[in-house]
Amino acid sequence: MLKSNLIALFVILIFIFNSQITFLNGEEIIKVKKENILCAKESGKKCILHITSKSNINEQNNSLNSPDDDRRNNLSETDSTLLNWKKYSEIIKKYIYKDFKKMYREKGGNFKYPFLTPGSSYADQLWDWDSWLSDIALRQILTQHGSENDKKEAVKYEQGCILNFLSYCDIDGWMPIVIQRKNELSELMKGFLKPKDIYKENMHKPCLAQHAAFLVKMNEGNAEWLREDFSKLQYFINNYRSHDRDRATGLYFWQTDHYIGGDNDPCTFYRPPRSSGSIFLNSLMYKELKAMAYLAKQLNYSERSLEYEKDADELKQAIQKNCWDPRDGSFYSVDLDLLPINNESWELQSGSPRNYDCLIQRIDVWSDFLPMWAGIATPEQAKRIVEEHYDNIKTFNAPYGVRTLSKMEKMYSLRASGNPSNWDGPIWGISNYLVWRGLVRYGFNKEAKELAEKTVILFGKDLQKTGTLHEYYDPNNGEPILHPGFQDWNYLVLNMLAWLEHGKVVSEF
Repeated sequence: MLKSNLIALFVILIFIFNSQITFLNGEEIIKVKKENILCAKESGKKCILHITSKSNINEQNNSLNSPDDDRRNNLSETDSTLLNWKKYSEIIKKYIYKDFKKMYREKGGNFKYPFLTPGSSYADQLWDWDSWLSDIALRQILTQHGSENDKKEAVKYEQGCILNFLSYCDIDGWMPIVIQRKNELSELMKGFLKPKDIYKENMHKPCLAQHAAFLVKMNEGNAEWLREDFSKLQYFINNYRSHDRDRATGLYFWQTDHYIGGDNDPCTFYRPPRSSGSIFLNSLMYKELKAMAYLAKQLNYSERSLEYEKDADELKQAIQKNCWDPRDGSFYSVDLDLLPINNESWELQSGSPRNYDCLIQRIDVWSDFLPMWAGIATPEQAKRIVEEHYDNIKTFNAPYGVRTLSKMEKMYSLRASGNPSNWDGPIWGISNYLVWRGLVRYGFNKEAKELAEKTVILFGKDLQKTGTLHEYYDPNNGEPILHPGFQDWNYLVLNMLAWLEHGKVVSEF
């Protein structure tokens, strides 16, 4: 009798306050609108009832009606804690602490030094930005769990990542994207081969100086281990500055759509050579120039340090001028593939030729958030990016993190693909991490907390169900899509966990 009266009371409250009830049972969330209240029935399990105010109903109903079932995105602070991300904390730590040394590889074959590997199907390979970001995670592991001997042991593998790549660099500045132990090269491993024309293909992404700067900073500024090969690092940067930079805009471009990080990013994928002024590439290069300035300073090359600082400032201005779109409140990649201005070829247009050097590509890609990670965005720009893009459940904001491509883009796809890997929508651990880092940098702690929690739940559920981590995931239900056993930058979830738990957080340079 008492139970019936209580149910009747809640029905009356719903009609009075024009609200809806949220039943929470573990991680399952069921919102019951007032017109459907008679269809609700007891499940025989304990439920918590939460009255939602009228002011939030429209936004929540839109979330409920979306095909991706984005209900989690509109949870209040109280509801979020009821998802209990904390229960996955120990599961994740136990797995990572147990397996992290599987990243270690010894020298031999094409490797002159020990190194770190991503794991999974990339088990005996050294990749450019993978090794850098894996090392950020490794240092978090060692900070929380490693002994002094563990920390000392790791140094040779960390420095080896950089020294292996530099061992393949000559005065022309070319550096491989990937190194494999043996010379048996598959199609994917062509990034190890030096092309006939090194200025018509992509090479190692601009992140090697950042990796080196991270290690130098961790070692209280001691860069002596790098001194002998620092000239090679300069050759590498000079190659980019001389051959991969558009003179009119000051932006850097990809030579082709091969090995671009986000393999099938539509801003570059299947586009003409040298046409993509990628916001991903330019954000990386800005941080790379800042890292070069730091390294040069630590090695007492003061004039060179100032030169790299000047280059970084000029690139920042070029990104602001050409890539920021005040209409959409977002940074975008740009199209550089414009016909040259030639007044002699067609007199009809000679009186008023184009007065712009590029065209913004208004394609919503996860890398549009990277100017926040890099510190390029102004506080006002960051506010617009967060409010108009990160918070938007119709585009980026998904139940398990940030979609790598907006759900509104026609190219959006969740297909399983290994070559190229699919960055047209699935959740990747690294995209969640770098967007999160940008949110933290600009003080958007509420949003950062939400994204960190989603990432912890994503990986925790995967470990609980499959016993391993994967390369990328379905943004709607968190199901893994491809490559079980993928370690790599997924371990950066530990850095996010440390932040959630108010511990010491290791961050990239």
